[in-house]
Amino acid sequence: MQRQIITYPDKRLFERSLKVQNFDANLHALLDDMYETMINGNGIGLAAIQVAEPLRIFLANLPDENDEIKKENLLEFINPELEFIGTEKILCNEGCLSVPNFFEEVERYKSVRVRYQDRFGKAQSLEASDLLAVVLQHEFEHLNGHLFIERLSYSQKKLFDKEFKAAQKAKKSGKTLNSGVSKAQSAPKAPLKDRIRPKESK
Repeated sequence: MQRQIITYPDKRLFERSLKVQNFDANLHALLDDMYETMINGNGIGLAAIQVAEPLRIFLANLPDENDEIKKENLLEFINPELEFIGTEKILCNEGCLSVPNFFEEVERYKSVRVRYQDRFGKAQSLEASDLLAVVLQHEFEHLNGHLFIERLSYSQKKLFDKEFKAAQKAKKSGKTLNSGVSKAQSAPKAPLKDRIRPKESK
């Protein structure tokens, strides 16, 4: 069942999610609903809080070498703990289903390690780099009540505020923004794997 995605500035997005205690049919139904919701939203990651469930759960489903999303590549993370590997950082053009129509470059660690439980409660561990590492960091932050827009620079945040206010104004008046589309409103055209670049050393 597809669920409604809550969007910024909904206060629930800033709440810390709770540890999952019961690995049962209700959990499995939630995970299945989250997958359907993520796919219908053209997302590659989704946290439970984004469908108004304050639980420490998120999904990640990256495209394959043909840029296609397949369920066989789905990863489910329950009660995850994330740690950075090394100090190398990268830049990635990120978006979020809870911050629709806004994309901006964000700095992330290149590699991470995640320890988590699967849908049956079994302990798992995964090391990831590049795009998958970015998705894991992005979704993990949702569990602690943070959005990627909090990582924007001052100038990026000003642009976001401007676009958000314009979108809210248009929504109230029943209009749609269809002219002068900015960098922030434009979804990146490149394949997902090409949205990452090394962080230049100073």
